[in-house]
This record gives sequence, C-alpha cells and structure tokens, in this order.
Amino acid sequence: MDYRRIQRVLCVSVFISCICVSLQSKEEVLLDMVASGGELGWLTWPDEQGWEIAQQAVNGSLLYNYFICNVEAREQDNWLRTTFIQRHPKATRVFVEIRFVVRDCNSFNADSLTCKETFNLYTSEADADIGTNFRKGQFRKVATIAPDEISGRGDMQVNVETRVVDNLSRKGFYLAFQDIGACVAIYSVRVYYKTCPATVKSLAVFPETVAGGDNQALQEVAGACVENAMSEDQPRIYCTADGEWVVPVGQCQCRPGYEAMNDSCQECKSGFFKASLSSEKCKQCPKNTQPSSQGALSCPCLQGFYRAPDDPLTTACSGLPSAPQKLVATTAQMAVGKLQLSWAPPADTGGRTDITYSVVCERCEDDVCQPCGEKVRYEPNNTGLKETTVTISELEPHLNYTFTVEARSGVSQSSSQRATSTIHTALHYTDPPKVTAMHLVKSSPTSLSLSWSVSRRANPSATRYELMYRKKEKNEEKINTQVTTYTVLVLEKDSVQIIDLAPSTAYLFKVQALGPEGNPGSYSMEQEFSTQPEVPPSQGNTAVILGAAVGGGVMLFIVVVVLLLHKRRKNSHTRQGPEDAYFSSPEQLKPLKTYVDPHTYEDPNTAVMKFASEIHPSHITKQKVIGAGEFGEVYRGILKAPGRKEAAVAIKTLKPGYTEKQRQDFLSEASIMGQFSHQNIIRLEGVVTKFKHAMIITEFMENGALDKYLRDHDGEMPSFQLVGMLRGIAAGMKYLSDMSYVHRDLAARNILVNCNMECKVSDFGLSRVLEDDPEGTYTTSGGKIPIRWTAPEAIAYRKFTSASDVWSFGIVMWEVMAFGERPYWDMSNHEVMKAINEAFRLPAPMDCPSAVYQLMLQCWLQDRSKRPRFQDIVSLLDKLLKSPDSLKAIADFDPRVSIRLPSTSGSDGSPFRTVSEWLESIKMSQYSENFSMAGIVSMEQVLQMKSEDIRNIGVRLPGHLKRIAYSILGLKDQTSTLSVFAV
Repeated sequence: MDYRRIQRVLCVSVFISCICVSLQSKEEVLLDMVASGGELGWLTWPDEQGWEIAQQAVNGSLLYNYFICNVEAREQDNWLRTTFIQRHPKATRVFVEIRFVVRDCNSFNADSLTCKETFNLYTSEADADIGTNFRKGQFRKVATIAPDEISGRGDMQVNVETRVVDNLSRKGFYLAFQDIGACVAIYSVRVYYKTCPATVKSLAVFPETVAGGDNQALQEVAGACVENAMSEDQPRIYCTADGEWVVPVGQCQCRPGYEAMNDSCQECKSGFFKASLSSEKCKQCPKNTQPSSQGALSCPCLQGFYRAPDDPLTTACSGLPSAPQKLVATTAQMAVGKLQLSWAPPADTGGRTDITYSVVCERCEDDVCQPCGEKVRYEPNNTGLKETTVTISELEPHLNYTFTVEARSGVSQSSSQRATSTIHTALHYTDPPKVTAMHLVKSSPTSLSLSWSVSRRANPSATRYELMYRKKEKNEEKINTQVTTYTVLVLEKDSVQIIDLAPSTAYLFKVQALGPEGNPGSYSMEQEFSTQPEVPPSQGNTAVILGAAVGGGVMLFIVVVVLLLHKRRKNSHTRQGPEDAYFSSPEQLKPLKTYVDPHTYEDPNTAVMKFASEIHPSHITKQKVIGAGEFGEVYRGILKAPGRKEAAVAIKTLKPGYTEKQRQDFLSEASIMGQFSHQNIIRLEGVVTKFKHAMIITEFMENGALDKYLRDHDGEMPSFQLVGMLRGIAAGMKYLSDMSYVHRDLAARNILVNCNMECKVSDFGLSRVLEDDPEGTYTTSGGKIPIRWTAPEAIAYRKFTSASDVWSFGIVMWEVMAFGERPYWDMSNHEVMKAINEAFRLPAPMDCPSAVYQLMLQCWLQDRSKRPRFQDIVSLLDKLLKSPDSLKAIADFDPRVSIRLPSTSGSDGSPFRTVSEWLESIKMSQYSENFSMAGIVSMEQVLQMKSEDIRNIGVRLPGHLKRIAYSILGLKDQTSTLSVFAV
C-alpha cells in the first residue's frame, strides 16, 4: 500500500478545508506558515525518505504543508527544521501553535507495523542564521506532540496543539519536528509571543509589556499616576503569560479638589469640594456653608457657624448651643452637706449631638464670693457631663452658694459666647455631723491612740465629741444581762490618747459628735482595739533563735522533697528510653500482609486479575497527552465508572506492535500497585486488559513529578514545608517496607505531587527507562541501575533491601532540600562510584537545617545495618515538624562544593569571557538580558556586585538570588566575604 500517497492526499484535502480559519489575535507573530504565502525553505534531514513538502493553489496563492508516513520502516528518525526565527529582545517565552493530522495506526492492515501516533518538537538557539548546517545535538526537546483526535480511513480529524518555548536568551532560534514513525501532516505552524497592551488602570499608566519575561508566569510592571493623581507607593501591576493585566497594586488617587473621571482627574465644579487624597467623588457643599470655587478643598462656614477642630471638612457647620433650662437645687432627704443640681437640655443645640455640661461652684460669706475649692466633691464630675444631674457634697453649713451650669458643644471654643444658667442656694444645719469611722493610730502595752472622721467638715470651735470605752469581758455574750460600766470623755478634737490601760487587753470604743448647743448626734458603731503584750528583754532573743531554727527546718524539708522528685523523674525517663534515638525498640508490629511478586504466578494475567480491577474502555475518556513512556503515551483523562464518582485519572497506554513479554511487563506494574493502599502511594484505579489496547489507570497528580516541581519553585518554599513533603515520602516507604517490598528506584523523579502538595511514591515497573540520557544508569549483567540514587552494596552485589531504599531516600532528601538539583552535579557515574567508595558524601544544600542533613548522613552510612529504618525516619521527621525551632539551626555550607559552581573559569579551564557564558554555566541564562540592561557587560563588573545589586536588576526568586551571589563569591575565591552575600 502506498502510504505516502495516502498521506499526501490526506494533508492537502484537510489543508484546503481549514485555511479559512481566522488567525487574527493580539499576539505578536514571529512566524506564520500559512501567511507566508511562498516557498518555506525549511530544512529536512535526511534528504531522502523523510519529510516531504506539498503545495496547493488556493485563490491564486500557493499554500504549503509537510507530511511523512514511513509506518512500514523501523527506527525512524526524520527531522524537519524551520528557517531562522528572529526573537524580540524581551520575548524570552514564545508560543508554538501547530495544526496537524495524525493517521490512526489501527487503520493500517499490517500486523508488523511499528506505527506511532506522536512526534516531537525541538528548539535550538543561535545568535545568527547558520544556514543548512544541521546537528541534532544542538537541539533540546520541548514536548511530545500527540493528537486529541486521530484520523481513520474515511474521516479527517484536525488537531491544534500549542506549546511554550521559554528561557530564550539569544538573538533567534530554530524549531524542529522529529518523526519517530508516525503518519502525520503539518499544515500550519504559527510562532508568536504575547504582550500586555499599554493601558490605564486605577488612574495609573502602564506601558506595553512583553508577557512571560524572566521565565515568570507573572511579570511585575511599574506604572505612573496620571496628572493630578498621587500614590504612596509606586503603582504596580502584573502581566500574565496570556497577555492580561492582573492584580494592580498601589492604586493612584486624585489629589484634593479633583475627582476621577474617564481615567483622569478633573477639578471639582463650583459648589462642590473634595478635602483629601482619595478615590471619592467631589461632594456638594454641606449645610450652613458658603458656595465654593472650582477645585475647592472645602466649603467655608457662614458667619455665626463653626466646625469643631476634629470635625471633617465634609460635615455641615454648626451653631452654638443655648443655655441649659430649668436649673434646680434640691436638698430634701439628702445627707448632711450635700445637694443635687438638675436641669433640662438647651432649647437649641446648634445642630450638634455632642452637648456636655460643666458646673462651677462659688461660696459667699459677708457678700464676698470665692471658688468652693477642691474640698467640694462632685458626683460623677463637674466637667464633661453628659447627663443633666450632678450631686455636690462636702458643702459648709450656714453659707450661701452660687452654682453656674454651662452648656458646651464641639464648636464652643470657636466663640467667646457662653451659654450658662445660674442658681443661688444656702445650707443651714442644726444637727451635729455623724461620725463615720474610727482608726487605731498607735498602740502600746498600756495605751491606745485613736482618731475618727465625720460626714462633713466641722468647725472645730463649734463641734465637740463624746468618747465612751470599756474593757471587753471574757463572757461578752452575757453582757446584756449585766450592768455595763463605760468611761466617758468629752473631747474638743477628733483624736485622743488613752493611757493607764492593761496589757494584752481588748477594749470597746464608740464616739458621737455634739452640736453647738450641746445636742448630741448618733453614736458610731462600737469598735474593738487591743493593747500590746509585755515582752521581757530575754524573750526577744529566744524568739529570734526559735524563728531561725524553724526556717532552717523548712528549707531542709524543701531540699529533700526536690531531690526525691528529681530522682523519681530520672527513673521514669530511664524506663521510657531516650527520646532522640534514631532506632526504635526491637519489638515491631508485623505487617498485616506481605507483598506478592506477580512473576511468581505461572500465568501473569492471573496476578493482574487478582490484584487489579478490570475497567471497560467506555468508562474512560482521554483528554490530553501528558507524557510518553517506554510502552506508549500517558494521558490525562476522566474515569466515569458506574457507582463511582467521576474522577480525574492518568492513563498509561500500550501501543500496537508490542510483544507478549512487553505486555506482561507493562501489566506487572498494575499487579504490584494493586497490592498497596496508602495515602502516600500512588493509587491504582484499575486496568484494561480484555480489549485490544491495554491500559493502566491511576489517580491523577496535578503537579507532576517532584523533581520538576521543585525546580519550577526554586527557593519559594520554607524548610518546614519541605520537611513536611519528606515526611509523606518516608511514610509511604515505611508502608512498603512493612509489606516487605523493595522499591529499587526511589528518586524525586518517581515521586508525584498532587494539588494539595501531598507526595506519593510511584513507578513500580520492573522494566522501565530509568532516565532520558544513558549517563543516568550503569549497566551490569543483571540490568540497569540508577547509580546516583543507589546504595554501594546494591551497585556492587545487586543486593537490594529496605536499607538500600533508605540510602536512596537520603538522596531524595538532598534533592528536595536542593530544590531539584541533580545529585553529584555533572560528575560521571564512574566518578560518583569512586567518590562514594572513598567516603565522599553529598554536602549540605543551601539553607538546609542541620538536623535534616544529619539524617541524610545517617542514611548514607556504609554499613547498611547501621542505617535508620523508615519507621525511625518517620518518627524523627515528626519530631522536627512538632518543634519548628529545631529547623532554625542551619548546616555548614560551602558554595564551591555544595552547588558545584566553577570558581574562576569555564568547563574548559579558561576564564569566563562573557557574562552570558558565566550565567549559562550556573544555569541562570534567563537573566542575561537583566545584566545587559543594567549595563553589567564584563566579568570585572560582576565581581563588584553585592546582593542588593543582584536584587535591583530584577532577580527576585530567593534560590536564584543565592545561586548568583554564591557564584560571584566563588569567582572571588574569598570565603571571608561570605557574609556580604548573606541573603
């Protein structure tokens, strides 16, 4: 069958039917295969039996497309390269939109076909057009392109796929399409970059900006406020990778006297005002104000109206309050020396609600008035009153008083006018004051000194006191039936000293005041006071000695109790065991079940049926290719099984042309996964084995492989979060160890991360491609081993155990703390094995907590019997997470060793010639333009930079900032300057 002729017809017919599709957009186009309208001049390799070009005349124009269909031949490697594409200086990320058709491999009637349904997209950068010079090694892979819809014999399904090519730094680039055995036609390739257009948002002007700069999804752009607008902080906004403005920060606001209208600030109209820098509109002048002029900040008050100092300029002006009404003084039923003033609020409050009152008291004798002074008491107060009553006490008898009450508001201080009401009253007393309390001033064995107070200030010349006292009897409760004898003293003052009393004796006292005419008042309550006992001279020394002896005994008792408690607590800790041991006690709970190797079954299909659920293909919907494995493509899809909730899944496929052994190896991974059930182990949903295309269905992990996720978020996660991720991985490996399963290939690339940042162990295949490049594995007679992650005994003797998995977990810990850095950097596998055998161990990553690095070193002990077990690792990580302060101590860090930075030269030993060459050597080439725009074009200038300088040129990510800073430190070769670059 002539597959090439079939494909040519397929390509041309589909191409003609689709050229009318509109390609207009806001993107800036760098290459448009359709719009070029002429000979494309793309390079094919090899020249024969590779990609072919077809053309068709449509509306007087020749339209071109490329196709290939070598499905009968094996080991296909056909390349199609575009012409040189000039890059915009700021466009570090471009989009490649491909329209293509792929023929269904099942539509060919040949069992021996090695047909594929995908092809690969590559890119290569250059500073100038290299013409027809083509070398595959110059290209890096961008993506595997797979169709959402494949074409059969009678239908033509057009696919549109868009991929991102980022980290571009040179003047231009090429795109290349690699065919590995598919029947495919490419009829449209469009290359473009996106921009966020110039705009005005929130009164800030932002310039047109190329989207996706600095390899960031969001690019921060600074703006400037429009005329007559201001902002405390410079307005900023973010340009997304899709060319949209989002998240404006630092909103501009119109100045006082201006309001926002149509993205500009306009003056307030006459009769309106705006007092502050704000987003508000101009407001109409309030009540009791004069009309304002254009652009006014406020409206002045009319004559006789005022604003309080703390009133906003937006409020109306107020008048003064009138005087209080109905002022009354009341003494009826009040205590001696006390009266109450009350009044009604002013008839006119001036339009305000903050009315307060103040009371002024004057006393008059012989027509001479003076302030009452501080001895007069006011309840609750005499100023700032909000209520219309006040109680006044401590007033003198036989005096005339004048009370003035003033009403005030917030604007009263703006005028000298006062709103007051005044009342005159007098207090006349005939009864003596009441004694309120008695006090013991001093006591001795034979005397007592007493004093007392009265309810109001009395005139000493007019008030006398009668004091009565007696000795308290032993049977005081029977005193009422006996004759009681008091001693009575009449005194001229409110204190007395009574002598000739008996020592150690209680006496009872009561006192009353006598009026001017000798009329008595009421007695105070009877109070008890006692004289001091007599103390012989020798007795005082005995008391001191006895007190010292008692105190010493108490201290001795306390010391003994503390020692006993300390000993008891120490014995308790001894019974519990050390809290910080790496290894737990030997008594372990045995796992509930043990892993069964599916290869022990005579028929491998029996193992699949036993451990995995069969799913009908109609319940599975493929959505998008997310990867390509050894056996076929991996899709993202939806599982809609009866009786189960719809769920996102990953679908591993087995393509046509497989052998029976390949099918068994493919399904053996499902037989392994089906035996596991743990939140940190990838979950198997089921398999498809009873239909032509075998599939393995697992849960979908949104954030993909851990190593790539860490590299994409370099420096963005704190140590506490990284340790939490490690704890999840360790918990999954503990479960596998308890099941007696040895993983053999534990690495960050085989850990998947979901949307909740939860890590799950995956990749249980017994036959798999361990890495993309041959350097990743070391081939022995027993198969391939991932050298950088494998324990020494496993490399030497193929002795894989849970202890060798612990070694691999230590490498995973290093990968996580180093944000996806390649273990042992660019060392070859032979160099790695030699270094490990010579006791070399990976150094601590940057900012790695000391406790975490010590655990890594425990995992890398040469003697596997001394390595911690996974249950010990989980326990230790739990303790670190429960005590975040334990993560603050940072392990020693040497930038030349720990991040493998060249000290003074490039890989060939010669000094770096350009800044770009240096940045490329530390994998920071995306910042080449930042250095160039900042005027840093020589290595001499680089050596003068400090941390602040690096941040100022636009390096924001902490991990990138540190990598560049430590590289400069390495270039200087002065470890003493490490503190200069502390970040």
